[in-house]
Amino acid sequence: MKAHAPRKRFGQHFLSDGAIIDAIVREIAPRAGEPMAEIGPGLAALTQPLVERLGRLTVIELDRDLAARLRGHAQLDVVESDVLKVDFGALADRLAGAGSKALRVVGNLPYNISTPILFHLLRWADRVADQHFMLQKEVIDRMVAAPGTADYGRLSVMLQWRYAMENILFVPPGSFEPPPRVDSAVVRMVPRAAPAAVDVAHLESLVQLAFSQRRKLLRHTLGRWLEARHFAGSFDTQRRAEEVPVSEYIALAQATAG
Repeated sequence: MKAHAPRKRFGQHFLSDGAIIDAIVREIAPRAGEPMAEIGPGLAALTQPLVERLGRLTVIELDRDLAARLRGHAQLDVVESDVLKVDFGALADRLAGAGSKALRVVGNLPYNISTPILFHLLRWADRVADQHFMLQKEVIDRMVAAPGTADYGRLSVMLQWRYAMENILFVPPGSFEPPPRVDSAVVRMVPRAAPAAVDVAHLESLVQLAFSQRRKLLRHTLGRWLEARHFAGSFDTQRRAEEVPVSEYIALAQATAG
């Protein structure tokens, strides 16, 4: 079969390091019969060891040439689509059964659209058992960052509200063909069983406003926004956005909703 040339427009960097692949599979710990979906299987470096353990695997691939190759594997169900257009609720219904939370999601996410993919999946967190993704290391640093650090931001707040997350593996550029110009890592994301009830769109707009001028005190952003809403509650705007813990952003979103 003709070798596949990585396509820059799809952000393709194919995992090729056997030791790293083995380490990722150990962290995912797939078990026979589990419903799993892999985003961006590429040349099947991770796909093959996963499907050997699962028995069957659904893969989501945008590149039509790669999708055609993958269809030749009898144990793979291929969804040829932009992942941002995939309804993971419907996928969970098909793979895990209606009402189940058992869907597992894995993948080497395209770095140029990794954040949109994470936010796309957020809406179906209640249907997912866990997610294991390879991403640019600096993105994972932001995902798991604690308040008061330079990496803490909108991505930290929105994802930590819904998931318990852990950076579980460092992946150097040489583990890929072609090597990317950045370090990579693997993150484990486990949806929280009982997340705080909040209007997600409202929380997102509030957090986006808070971090829009992160060097300034919040009185310049959220302070004015709260005044316009005649907010009578207690919230200290004499802080910078990165100093406010996730729980306080959630409480503020709850108090100002509607």
